[in-house]
Amino acid sequence: MEEPLEPISVLLVDDHTLFRSGVRSLLQRNPRFSVVGEASDGIDGVKRAMQLKPDVILLDLHMPGMTGVETLELILQGWPEAAVIMLTVSEEGEDLATALHAGARGYLIKNIDADYLQRAIERAAAGESVLAESMAAKLVAQLQKQREPKPAAPPSDLDKLTPREREILACLARGESNKLIARVLDLAESTVKIHVQNILKKLGLSSRVQAAVFAVEQGLGSGPDRQG
Repeated sequence: MEEPLEPISVLLVDDHTLFRSGVRSLLQRNPRFSVVGEASDGIDGVKRAMQLKPDVILLDLHMPGMTGVETLELILQGWPEAAVIMLTVSEEGEDLATALHAGARGYLIKNIDADYLQRAIERAAAGESVLAESMAAKLVAQLQKQREPKPAAPPSDLDKLTPREREILACLARGESNKLIARVLDLAESTVKIHVQNILKKLGLSSRVQAAVFAVEQGLGSGPDRQG
């Protein structure tokens, strides 16, 4: 008999009490999740993130005082592997790109339905990137806008990667999970994880989302999507 899965621990950081209450109530109805803490501002959010080390942090983008991006950067300084999802009302491409460049693992809009939010939390806890469907085209447009005057990083950075690492980086650009990459490239999933860690280290990045953004900006990952 299989042992029950440990619930995914979640920290809520948002300055709207009513919104936090609603999300908490939603997640607590599902045994897959455990809301371990709340914070109403960025300073308290950083403090609680360091104390609790939750599996996933849902972080508002626009808060009084310390912004969501500033909060995200401080969390990642103390805990680089944190799985932070920006949960916001902003549908601006610039806000999206800024959050992803800062290391967010995902970007969701507050009007998403409950099932989508829960699936996104599960995916983020598993190490995947999550993005609101309505924001995908805006991300591409924003990257294209930024690419002409100033690439995010010099193309020579790609020379630091081995051919296999470049191949995996292209997979990250398509949003593929470690499991799918392992299956397609006929590798062990643990080997893929090591390659991803090496890619992040060589490129000086802190998350697979940042790696995916970098890859898109360098023209990688333009092949067909693979399902699995």
